[in-house]
Amino acid sequence: MSSITENAVPAKDRSTSDEMIVFVVMAAALAIVPLTGLYPYFVMQALCFALFACAFNLLIGYSGLLSFGHSMFLGTAGYVSAHALKVWGVAPELGIVAGVVATAALSVITGLIAIRRQGIYFAMITLALSQLLYFVYIQTPFTHGEDGIQGVPQGKMFGVLDLSNTNTLYYVILTVFLLAFLLIHRTVNSPFGEVLKSIRENEPRAISLGYKTDQYKLLAYILSGTLAGLAGAIKVFVAQNASLTDLHWTMSGEVVLMTLVGGLGTSFGPVVGAFVIIAMQQYLAGFGQWVTVIQGVIFVICVLTFRRGVIGEIAHYFKRSL
Repeated sequence: MSSITENAVPAKDRSTSDEMIVFVVMAAALAIVPLTGLYPYFVMQALCFALFACAFNLLIGYSGLLSFGHSMFLGTAGYVSAHALKVWGVAPELGIVAGVVATAALSVITGLIAIRRQGIYFAMITLALSQLLYFVYIQTPFTHGEDGIQGVPQGKMFGVLDLSNTNTLYYVILTVFLLAFLLIHRTVNSPFGEVLKSIRENEPRAISLGYKTDQYKLLAYILSGTLAGLAGAIKVFVAQNASLTDLHWTMSGEVVLMTLVGGLGTSFGPVVGAFVIIAMQQYLAGFGQWVTVIQGVIFVICVLTFRRGVIGEIAHYFKRSL
């Protein structure tokens, strides 16, 4: 009788329930980080890049669109938020809003240009647009060129939360990450997300069913770019600066690496991938330029042994064992 009851539960419902359990465990583990003695700024930086990777995964993992220019959203939000905080003297929440609105507008403009092409052509257009913005920002006075915007004030969010306090800043970053993660999870498991998956698997068939695929892909691109901008906006409070590093094409390459290592098209894969890559950068910094070589070797090993990524292989194993 019990086996019949278990089989009567839809697989999708069981999967969603399992993911929410994992989410609660992840949230609880991250919530106690300040009590464990771990370096909070390392975890905050990893959370910012985890959100960036989750936003990127929404585009490539569920829509099938590979962008080589996602760094333009991370960097643009960082510059706008940093300028608003330091020059305009706005409150932290308004600085974040300014960065997110700027990247939302940027994603609309670039999306209308890039979404007309598919495959490698789409990837190359996003890369070209990103590099165009990179050279524009070098010349734009408000970015201060190669020096970037330094000494960004953290301030008090809503006039109450003092972000100069490490623990307060940590829980603000964590809250933003968890809320954005839930938004992405809800989007993926909504009817809109199901249409995106169908477009990824067989776009001609989706078109034959009456879906305007270009509109769905554009919406996914805009949402992905806006959430990537949110990651760039909150990262400013952790690093207290905005620089060209976040705009460089190598940052777009790193987010691809994070997503593939963790697991493409999985909810928690980008989070794991981001923590792995940031941990390597943090703890292997003593090797200098060899960090890139080590990352390359690890990436090759992951591709050969974990073709679905870390989380993808774990999920596949448990499905097979059931």
